[in-house]
Amino acid sequence: MTELVFKQFEMTRGWFIKVAESIPQEIANIQPDIFNNNIHWHIGHVLTACEQLIFDFPEKTNNLPDNYVALFETGTKPADWNGDIPDVNTLIAQLKDQLQRLKQIPPGQLQERIEKPFFGLETFGELAGFINVHEAVHIGKIEEMKRVIEFQAFKS
Repeated sequence: MTELVFKQFEMTRGWFIKVAESIPQEIANIQPDIFNNNIHWHIGHVLTACEQLIFDFPEKTNNLPDNYVALFETGTKPADWNGDIPDVNTLIAQLKDQLQRLKQIPPGQLQERIEKPFFGLETFGELAGFINVHEAVHIGKIEEMKRVIEFQAFKS
């Protein structure tokens, strides 16, 4: 089971990074009217959500700047951004670094119970499964947004 969880992390994160790297810089910050966020936000959100759930950011880790919570937490939006905003390439590099840290989690930790259940999930392994699903959902959102942006540009 443990080996499978880490293979899934690697596969899903690898796919996410590939999709993020395929996005032309000029469309990453476009927010079509039908969406709450832009592609840039989705990339930062996946990074920040994983850091919060697996590494207890910002309380127990300092691998990301503290302002990432205000920028990328669920419910935030680019229209409210101010201050130091990381660019997409920085976020992608941090996603790659985070994957290396995920792969260093001791296998036994996946069976450990978490202090506060999250959506009924009670162990680190269950959180890891959620992270994989969460990233896959955002891959779909990014690809959908890219198609909408390209379609709107084509119609113009």
